[in-house]
Amino acid sequence: MIYSTATVPVNPEGETKLTRAQAWAGLELKARDARLFLPPGLCTRCDVVEESASHFVRDATIGGADLREIVALEPLSKVTFFQAAGPREGAIINELFEDADGALQLRFYCYLGLRGQAPNGPQEQAEQAQFDGPTGYKAALLSTLKRTRELLAEGKLQG
Repeated sequence: MIYSTATVPVNPEGETKLTRAQAWAGLELKARDARLFLPPGLCTRCDVVEESASHFVRDATIGGADLREIVALEPLSKVTFFQAAGPREGAIINELFEDADGALQLRFYCYLGLRGQAPNGPQEQAEQAQFDGPTGYKAALLSTLKRTRELLAEGKLQG
C-alpha cells in the first residue's frame, strides 16, 4: 500500500494572505476542474458527470490515465477523492486545518493501492517514491495555493 502525507502553511511569510474561504474556493475549483491547476497537458479531461448534495463524480484523464473519482466535499474543511476506476484504488484527501498556533495549514494524505499490481511491488514502490519526492504532493500543495492566489488576483475565483 501507498501512504503519503505532506502539510504546508497556507500563508507563508511573503505571500498574499488567503482566508480559509479563499483557500477552500481554490480546493473546490481544483476538484471540479484540475486542468486549471495542473501543469499544461498533464490533465487533458476533467468533467463532473454526476452531482448530489453530498458528493460529485468526475471523469478525468491525468498523466494519460483515465480515472473516475467520487469527490466528497466537507465545506471549508476537506476534499476526499475516492478512486472508483483507474490505476489506483483508495482515497486521496486535501484538508484545511489550524495548527496549535492557529495558523492555517493545508494537508494532503492518501492511502492507495495499485489495481492489478503486487502489494509493495516495484510499481507501488515507485509511486510511493514519486509521491514523497521533490515533485510529489508537497509540491502539488504549494502549486495549488499559488494558482489559487493567481485566480483571486485575476478575479476568477471568489472566496
